[in-house]
Amino acid sequence: METKLHEGKVFEAVNYSEKELAKLEFDQCEFIKCDFTKSNISNNEFTDCTFKNCNFSLTKLNNTGLRNCKFINCKVLGVDFTVCKDFLFSVNFQATILDYSSFIQKKMKKTTFIDCSLKDVNFEQTDLSNSVFTNCNLENTIFRNSILEKVDFLTSYNYSFDPELNKIKGAKFSQAGAIGLLAKYGINIE
Repeated sequence: METKLHEGKVFEAVNYSEKELAKLEFDQCEFIKCDFTKSNISNNEFTDCTFKNCNFSLTKLNNTGLRNCKFINCKVLGVDFTVCKDFLFSVNFQATILDYSSFIQKKMKKTTFIDCSLKDVNFEQTDLSNSVFTNCNLENTIFRNSILEKVDFLTSYNYSFDPELNKIKGAKFSQAGAIGLLAKYGINIE
């Protein structure tokens, strides 16, 4: 089956919920208020695409290419990004709910997360070097054997991880947020 290319198109209020899309390529496209809930968008390519006010809850992304894609004010619950293609994987998030999603072993250098909810997200063995978490809720988020060098956590909150199990050289933390780095010691700081 031949791949169908969509270039520079705008898709607005399209309901892809519980549908399967395959062998499609989207280049410089914009998706506005589209519903991808429980859809299967595996084996597709998205390059320089923007998703605004879209719902990606429980969407399947097996072997999907996400290259320089932006998610703005989206709902991305329980999505497994670990199965996306690694080649040129690049995503950025703004005002997006990413709760219960997974990025295990992804290379995500210089990724921005702005005003996002990242509750129970898994970043195990993820390279987030030079990334920025601006005003993000990182409650129960897992960072283990992750590369967090030069990551900016200054305005984010509710994170708690073991600095000895991660590479954190040059990472930035606020004084209040740094308490989450000491949680394993069971000490009281007043």
